[in-house]
Amino acid sequence: MTNKLEITPPVLGTQWRRENIGRLLNNTVSRFESRVINILAESGHTETRITHINLTRNLDLEGTRLTELARRANITKQSMAQLVSQLESMGMVEKLPDPSDGRARIIVFTPKGLTWLESFRDAVYQAEQEMRNQIGVKDYQVLKRCLSAYSKDFVV
Repeated sequence: MTNKLEITPPVLGTQWRRENIGRLLNNTVSRFESRVINILAESGHTETRITHINLTRNLDLEGTRLTELARRANITKQSMAQLVSQLESMGMVEKLPDPSDGRARIIVFTPKGLTWLESFRDAVYQAEQEMRNQIGVKDYQVLKRCLSAYSKDFVV
């Protein structure tokens, strides 16, 4: 007995475009990230935008080069540089010389940025708690386990 489910492509129309798993996952991520941003705003961090999450989730605590941040976020170096500039002007990150390469710079959280990161962590936890409450603990655990299994070999 095989564990594979054969999926037949739907008849051409529009419903499949709204209800495919990729679209549902994308909608879920959008809703989740919007909720995180709203929770941050409720706690006084009104400066944060959804685009800032792209840098936040990819910046190592010890610092990361711009090119690596862009690669992890799957955006151009120019786009990542704009995000860094925005967060730098807000006092959340700073550019430091890379000790392993004098020509390169690493991006690091400032003390203000680390404080903000704690608030971000708390907002993510609260949004996860809300999701668990809405879909139920058991379904939440299954969802998280399935998503982890599906993405375990995907390296960004």
